[in-house]
Amino acid sequence: MSRATLIDGKAFAAKIRQQVAAAVTQLQQQHQLQPGLAVVLVGADPASQIYVRNKAKQTLETGMHSIEHRLPADTSQTELLELIEQLNADSAIHGILVQLPVPRQIDADVVINAIDPNKDVDGFHIKNTGKLWSGIPGLIPCTPLGCMMMLRDTIPEGLVGKHAVVVGRSNIVGKPISALLLREHCTVSIAHSRTKDLPGLCREADILVAAVGRAEMIKGDWVRKGATVIDVGINRIDAGNGKTRLTGDVEFAAAVQHAAAITPVPGGVGPMTIACLLRNTITAACLQTGYANPME
Repeated sequence: MSRATLIDGKAFAAKIRQQVAAAVTQLQQQHQLQPGLAVVLVGADPASQIYVRNKAKQTLETGMHSIEHRLPADTSQTELLELIEQLNADSAIHGILVQLPVPRQIDADVVINAIDPNKDVDGFHIKNTGKLWSGIPGLIPCTPLGCMMMLRDTIPEGLVGKHAVVVGRSNIVGKPISALLLREHCTVSIAHSRTKDLPGLCREADILVAAVGRAEMIKGDWVRKGATVIDVGINRIDAGNGKTRLTGDVEFAAAVQHAAAITPVPGGVGPMTIACLLRNTITAACLQTGYANPME
């Protein structure tokens, strides 16, 4: 039995970072513009600290301007909003990202929607959400953007007419990737934990996107023969002997026997998120300055 082709997110992300670096050089040479990204971290969540550190490292490696604001866990919402207002007004900063989750005294929705929509490189602002569903160009959430780029590359005949099943309805992944798939003229089914006969629906999918955050919830025999599987889940589970390992939302060992192509976990969707954040920063810089986007 043939095994699925593995979609190499690491290699794909490396290619995007090279393109971003070339775009930064072009903007500097032609317009004396250095795109700038500001990342704000409130508190000391270990996973968030690692993620923020990686973002800063990759931002600098592409030649962008990078700043970090690390605030104590007891920072008030008013204090955070004041910082965002300052960053909105800073012409050297083209992208603003507030690392989620934020402490409970802060309303994440209020914070996200306080960011200038043209600097909202996470693509979560309500205006960018509205643009996405309306088919208007804007800033797109990073993980769904990365997923779509991999799908276009993996399915050379195109996505038109494909039946895509998205398992998960979050504002971060499930809903935006559904909107992007509709843009590509797919027929889209949005499923979730309360969907009747979820296994049956998944077996109808030409494209199956798993974004539920539950380890190996989607079993291998739910995958249609020849389907393309994008596994967005990153779950840490017990590996025995006091160790843990990462796994996705799809039962990979079984699914790889059915799918034509599949993203592994780790090494699939994950690396694309930061790469697309950098790409979004280029897009944001060009939106604000009116310069042509070298990446389009």
